[in-house]
Amino acid sequence: MASWNSVPMEVLYQTLGWIAFVCWSLSFYPQVLLNYRRKSVVGLNFDFLVLNLTKHSSYLIYNASLFFSSTIQRQYREKYGSGEMIPVAANDVCFSIHAVLLTGITLFQVLIYDRGTQKVSKTCIGISSIVWVTAIVCLIVAWPSDSWLWLVSVFNTIQVVMTAIKYIPQAFMNFQRKSTVGWSIGNILLDLTGGLLNFGQLAVQSIDQGTWVNFYGNIGKTLLSLEVVFFDIVFILQHYVLYPLKIGEKNPVIHEEVIAPLMKPSETANTSQV
Repeated sequence: MASWNSVPMEVLYQTLGWIAFVCWSLSFYPQVLLNYRRKSVVGLNFDFLVLNLTKHSSYLIYNASLFFSSTIQRQYREKYGSGEMIPVAANDVCFSIHAVLLTGITLFQVLIYDRGTQKVSKTCIGISSIVWVTAIVCLIVAWPSDSWLWLVSVFNTIQVVMTAIKYIPQAFMNFQRKSTVGWSIGNILLDLTGGLLNFGQLAVQSIDQGTWVNFYGNIGKTLLSLEVVFFDIVFILQHYVLYPLKIGEKNPVIHEEVIAPLMKPSETANTSQV
């Protein structure tokens, strides 16, 4: 079994991983708190949430299986080499569990808070259904031959594809509204930090082992980091450059979706009289 060549590199690897875990985990809370303060989910794309739940559920299956299953670990080393380290850390598993829980809580907020005319699209429902039917078929195929590494790799591929897809509805919605109101930028900044640290963690392990196998041995984690960084930069540009919130600007979307829900009834009445 492979081991670390340098204790400082191992410490750095663990440190980067757990800081990434904290950043990615905290990235869910700004949106949850924003929804709670506004008592509204208007501006938050529901397709993003449904696709996100599918993505994180698939990623949890992959991370937990490769981290805990000795059978899958054995199959991994048979494929990539007996001296290779398993490219899934404890922080990856913890993050996946937390992500599924917080995404579920956000979806619950959609059910209890004002959502205007927004709803989950038929396209999103269709994509999610196809993904899970495909996963079940792959399970049936893998079972007789014990192809468990191949099966979890399918879930890893699913999470990569869903990561690329899930951001598109929210980015397009921001473009249509010419506003990022209702979409928490705090979520994006923390998400970007986590993505960069996650990529750094892979680099540290590769430098210590003198091989880049873990980058393609866990291609899902590599592509996940790259996708997160790309889309977060897009959202940052939308929020700060393309559709910035200017102080004192009379924007009906901003007033209706953000200011009004935070104001007391008396203040709202006074505003309407002006």
